[in-house]
Amino acid sequence: MPDPLLSVRGLLTRFATPGGDIFPSRGIDLDIAAGETVGLVGESGSGKSVTARAMVRLVQPDSAIVGGRIRFAGEDLRAMSAPRLRALRARRIAMVVQDPGAALNPVLTVGEQVTRIHRLHGDAGTSRSAAIALFDRLRIAAPEARLAAYPHQLSGGMKQRVLIAMALICRPALLIADEPTTALDVTVEAEILFLLAELRRDLGMALLLISHNLSVIARLCDRVAVMYAGRIIEAGPTAQVLAEPRHPYTRALLGSVPRGTKVDGPLPAIPGEPPDLASLPPGCAFAPRCALADLPCAAPQPLLALGEGRHAACWRAGA
Repeated sequence: MPDPLLSVRGLLTRFATPGGDIFPSRGIDLDIAAGETVGLVGESGSGKSVTARAMVRLVQPDSAIVGGRIRFAGEDLRAMSAPRLRALRARRIAMVVQDPGAALNPVLTVGEQVTRIHRLHGDAGTSRSAAIALFDRLRIAAPEARLAAYPHQLSGGMKQRVLIAMALICRPALLIADEPTTALDVTVEAEILFLLAELRRDLGMALLLISHNLSVIARLCDRVAVMYAGRIIEAGPTAQVLAEPRHPYTRALLGSVPRGTKVDGPLPAIPGEPPDLASLPPGCAFAPRCALADLPCAAPQPLLALGEGRHAACWRAGA
């Protein structure tokens, strides 16, 4: 098997809070191959965004990454100098964040914000034409006129397309999309997801898609990793994980997804609340909310290899 484009082993992040140290990423192992789409899914607060940002050293402070190995295209990102890392992020790794309204600079035109990246890390003479071509590819009407617009003059879906243009202007090998359709209506969400899938295929780039929406993961991802309380608790090929989940948390997530059909009674919900990362239980973090919890759950649950690329952190998973 060829080496993965991104390889993460034992990633550990730590932040000091008034309530004590918290660990949003606890021993994360994840590989992403060139051209592959991997989903990272879980409830809000499970550590998805912090984990993704830590993979490319975008957490603040940088010292919050306290353990693990991160390699991209064979290079050690944790040992990389700041200038080299900045150049790598712009040209080889890009990120689309959750809130386009907060990510875009309100006093600069969107054209300036997109072309600046290309001028700094590409061919300055072709920056405008590259931006126009990308806007057109992203279904942004009247792309030349849109370059002169300010963020407040654009709709939420259009701002999201501009962020995607900023991420793709230098044709990266890996795109990290963190909840790229948050706060968008269903029609615009479908358009954005279709564009991401199309661009990933045409550019041959890898995609890490972060979401709490399992239907989005099912449509786009080759493999999926499910996070809970800072850990990956299940991972494997998307179709297999969604058809036959091995961890009770994954089953509970799937059970709470609306099916689009008329049913009697309320939609099933996971009881309780996600745990406080500053005071996790000694064993399985999901045990207090799990209907199947038993005495073995009081001990730490390692991520078990189940064959065919599947893993789950539950002592029942192999049964």
